[in-house]
This record gives sequence, structure tokens and C-alpha cells, in this order.
Amino acid sequence: MAKKRRAAPAGAAKRPVESSHRIGFHPAVAYALVFCVVLLAYWPSLQGGFLWDDDAHVPAPSMRSLHSLYRIWFDVGATQQYYPLLHSAFWLEHRLWGDAVLGYHLVNVLLHAAAACLLIAILRKLAVPGAWLAGFVFALHPVCVEAVAWISEQKSTLSTFFYLAAALVYLRFDETRRRRWYFFAFGLFIAAMLSKTVTCTLPAALLLVFWWRRGRVDWKRDALPLLPWFAVGIGGGLFTARVERLYIGAEGSEYALTFIERCLLAGRAIFFYLAKLVWPANLTFVYPRWTVDQSALWQYVFPLAVLAMLAVLIYFARRNRGPLTGFLFFAGTLFPALGFFNVYPFIYSYVADHFQYLASLGVIVTVSAALTVAARRLLPEGGWPPLAAGCLLLCVLGSLSWSQSAMYRDAETLYRTTIERNPECWLAHNNLGADLLETSDRIDEALTHLETAVRLKPDYAPARTNLGNALAHLGRWPEAIAEHQAALRIQPDSVKAHNNLGNAYLNTGRFQEAVAELQAALRVDPDSPRVRNNLGSALSSLGRLKEAIPQFEAALRLDPAYDEARGNLGLALFKSGRVEEAIGVLRTAAMNRPDSASVRGKLAFALLNAGRLPEAVAEFEAAARLEPGSPLTHFNLGFALSRMPGRLDDAIAEYNTAVRIAPDFADAYRNLANALAKAGRKEEAAGAYRELQRLVQ
Repeated sequence: MAKKRRAAPAGAAKRPVESSHRIGFHPAVAYALVFCVVLLAYWPSLQGGFLWDDDAHVPAPSMRSLHSLYRIWFDVGATQQYYPLLHSAFWLEHRLWGDAVLGYHLVNVLLHAAAACLLIAILRKLAVPGAWLAGFVFALHPVCVEAVAWISEQKSTLSTFFYLAAALVYLRFDETRRRRWYFFAFGLFIAAMLSKTVTCTLPAALLLVFWWRRGRVDWKRDALPLLPWFAVGIGGGLFTARVERLYIGAEGSEYALTFIERCLLAGRAIFFYLAKLVWPANLTFVYPRWTVDQSALWQYVFPLAVLAMLAVLIYFARRNRGPLTGFLFFAGTLFPALGFFNVYPFIYSYVADHFQYLASLGVIVTVSAALTVAARRLLPEGGWPPLAAGCLLLCVLGSLSWSQSAMYRDAETLYRTTIERNPECWLAHNNLGADLLETSDRIDEALTHLETAVRLKPDYAPARTNLGNALAHLGRWPEAIAEHQAALRIQPDSVKAHNNLGNAYLNTGRFQEAVAELQAALRVDPDSPRVRNNLGSALSSLGRLKEAIPQFEAALRLDPAYDEARGNLGLALFKSGRVEEAIGVLRTAAMNRPDSASVRGKLAFALLNAGRLPEAVAEFEAAARLEPGSPLTHFNLGFALSRMPGRLDDAIAEYNTAVRIAPDFADAYRNLANALAKAGRKEEAAGAYRELQRLVQ
């Protein structure tokens, strides 16, 4: 016989907790199941690599020291965005597992699963029907994939975790009115704000929940305790908007929208996000950027439809406040990203899946509650049909998330899929082209994508400078220099453009101009090891070795693993007469980077000039194996072999390889002719001399 429940004392507050028997097993098992299904849905992305701006979040070598923690908190421009708790978390994660990508992905996935569990706990506390369904839908909905599978978006998962934890603890305070719960919740809210300031909407969301529960908002009980929260939220939001403009560049003609156009944009964005939640098809990393035009009458349909929807929900709120509450939470949480404030991503798209990661809870909870209530009315006794329907829905959502998360396994897959779904996405063309530049046999393909990016967005400085790099790889230096100069006309303070233009000047023998550009880059970013290394190379080429050596040393302090700078330092030390010190530095570089032809070549050069011929030949041969298309390496190897007894024929073979690769290499023809003459091969020597005369004339 069932045990009778004790009646609650008259006037006692009833604690609303949704009964757990509806899920069919212990809640702890269900919470564990949330983590399991999330791990399964995001499995394809767990082995994914770093994407796009992940390197701006995972600490750079210059941001890995203990002092960097101070900079994260007190130097606003030290990180891409001023989210100090987020960047402190990245700093700690790098301490734990370095550049191992799996660790960062796991943190994102576990934070997402934990957020889903917190959502369930909040809904159960509020006795919202369908709490478990809502939690699992949020856990598995594919619109969340961008925020979870992209390492940079740890800002979304971390801030949402703190946001929901703060809400849950504040509900505890609302029940008990104990100060410890209030201050605990306030601390969690500040942690959310320091991770991502879209969470500034939490106090408004709490008032909305109180209105939904009680039908009114009491000033003393409900609103007054949240005034400090509103102050923190508004202040943090305005500060972030300022940082977006001043430090990230969210200003200019791309953001010049009138107030009416911003309203048109907001209305369209709300419907876009609703549509993706209801029918999550064709989700992509970058959506087409809309043209917002206040003279186009059809664009007024969206904000008018939003107002009409709001009016209908207000009318029906007299009977059921739930749908209006869900919509207001959805639109209110989206508000910072609807276009009324400038955010940098608006330069390439006004909408993004990660913008609605937190806001989606308003719709997910409302729809889940409605489906649960409808199922209970149709089948009061329950049974397997509602459970089967719910499982089918979750399987569909999970399979969509599994498929979508595979898109984030590496940068090339992400950009190619984006271009397939949005062919006019200049950002994806630019990023793909830049990544392809890292592969020596794909330069032509990279050039095609970068030319497309510049055609689609001619005023985008990074595309110009990346195109310049592609042209430089092909030896088209005048065109490369022109592209870097164009990038600087668009963005005069671009460190990358100054550095790349300086590097182009360096490679074309314009050393004074190279120094000027690299010094300009250094004024903007004194902590760039690559700029320091290139400036050192330019100074070294001018014979200013005393100035060059400190630049290489500074590059190594900023990035101790930067062995190209170590190799350049060794060469500069050698030229300064510090031969043994130079060889020691270069040996360290070669041990760290045995696959670097440049480092092995520099070590070989130092050994050659120190008279250690067998060691020099061994290093030159290693460099030639690593970079068989380098005429200079074959030339130097030939020179070293020519000075060893019995290796003259080998030297001739290397000189021949050098002139075959670079037919205008005059010094190689000179040494080849001399070696052939020394070997008694007079006719071949004469032919080499004729080629030399043709070149010098």
C-alpha cells in the first residue's frame, strides 16, 4: 500500500520540485547520461585541431608566464577581448596540457554538459514541466555545436555554466533569504561576466522568472536585491562595447547603420534564430551577410512580425505566462547581439550560431514544457509513446550534432564546408588560403582562394597581406610588395602587414626599407617574436650585428621554442667572430628542429667557416634532403665538397643541381666552371664559363 504523504503545515511555503519518477530512474543516473550523450554527440570534434582565432585564446609564448596573469587582468589590450576569467582558464589549461588540443575540446564539452545539468536542476526547482526533455534538447541541439566544438567559444560554455549556477543559487536565496546564498550567487554572476558579458542579462532574467511564478514583481523582495547586479551588468556591457570598438576594431563604415536599420536587423535576426532552433538545417560557420536597407519595404516585415508575435503572447499571458516568459528571455538574452551594439563579427555576418547559445534556452524550455503538457493531456497515464517520441527527437538532434561537430575537426574542413554553404564568404576564402600557404605544394590553390577573398572584399587588410604572402612564395615580389602596401593603406597599424612588407623588402635586398617597416611593426606590438626575428635579420644584412643580436635574443625570450630565431642568432654570433658560441647555439637549434633545412644550413655554414669540413658536409647534406629545391643549399654543399680531398666530382654534381634549379645563379656557374677546369673537363668548363659571361653581361 502506498505511503500517505504528510500534509504541509498551513501557510508553509511549498518547494516546487518536479517529481523525478517521470524519468523512470534515479536523477543521478540521468545527469550522468547527459554527460555520456554529449561526449558521444561531440566525439568527431574531440580530435579536432586549432581553428582560426584559437591561437588568440590559447596563450601565445609571450603570455605563458606568471606575470602574464597580471597582464590578463590589468592590461586591457593584452588579450583579444577583456574576459580575464576566461583567459585565466586558458592560461591554466595550457599549464596542464600545453598545446594538446584534446584537453581544450574536453573542457568545452564537459562545460556544456554541466550547463545542461544545471538547466535541469533549475527547471526541476521551478517545477517546469519537461525539465529533463529541455536539458537533453539543449545538450544535443546542433545549434550549440559552434559554441562547443570551437575552442575559442569556451567563453560561451564557461560563462553559461556560471550564469546558470548563479541563477540556481539565487533561487536558493529567494527561498531562504540568507545572505550567504546571495553573495555566493553574486560572485558566480561576476564570474560569468568576466567570462563573457552577454551574461549581463541575468538579473533581468531572474525578474522575469519571478513574474512568471507570482504574476508580479515585488520591489522590495524581487527588484531591490538585484540592483547591484544590474549596475555590474550595465557597466560590464558598456565596457565591453568600448573594448570592441577601440581594441578589436568594431567601428567604421561596416558598422554605420541608422537606428531604423538596426531595428530592421534585430527583427530579422530574431526570426533567423527562431528558424534555426525549430529547423536546424544548413547550419554553417559563417552565414551570408545581409544587406540592411531601410528603403526596402519588405525588410519591415520582420520587426512588425516580432511586434505582432509579442502582442499575441501578451494577450495569452492572462491564461499562461510561460510562452511570453520564454520569448522575452530569448529576445532579451539576444539583445546584445541583435545589432544595437557593434560587435566585431558583424564585419562578415550579422548572425552566428554561438550568439544564441544561451538565448536558445528560452525557446527550448518553452517548447519542451508545451510538448510535455500536451503529452500528459493526451495520455494522462503516460506509457511508452511519449517516451519513444522524446527519444526519437533526441536521437535526431544528437545525430545532427554529431554530423555538425565533424565540420570542426580541422580548419580546412571547416572552411571548405563554409564555402560550400556560403560561396561568397570572403572570410572563409581568406582563412583557407592562409592555411594552404603552410603547405608548399598547394600555393597555387591558396592563391586562388586569396584572390577570391580580395575580389569579394577588397578593403579587408588581412586578405591583402595574405595574398602578398602567396605571391612572395611564388617569387612575384613586386606584386607581393604592392599587396602589403595596399593592406597598410587600409589598416596602417597592422602588425602583420608591416612585418610581411618588411620581410618582402628583406628578401629583395631593400634592407633599409625592411628595417623601417619592421620597426613600425615593433612599435605596435613589441612582444612579437617574429617581428623581432625579422628585424634582427634585416639589421644583420646591413652589417649592424650589435643591434641584430639583441633582437634575436629578445625573440627567444618571448618564444624559447623559436628555433629559427636561434639559428639566426647563431649566424649573427658567427659573423661577429664568436665562432664557438655560434656553433653551440646552432647545434641546440638543430637538435630542437632536426627537420629544419634553414637551421641545418646555418649550422653547416658555421662549421664550414670554422674549417670543420666533414661536419659541415653532413649538415649541408641533411639540409639538402630536407629542402631539395634550394639552389643555395646545393651551392654551399658543393663548395664544402670541393675543399675535401677526392670529392671534386661530388662538388660538380651539387653545382649542376644548383644551376638546374636556378639557371640565373651566376656564382654557381662560376664555381662549376672552376671545378670542371680543375677536374680536367675543359669543354664542360668552357660551356659553364659561357653561361657565366651571358649572365654577367
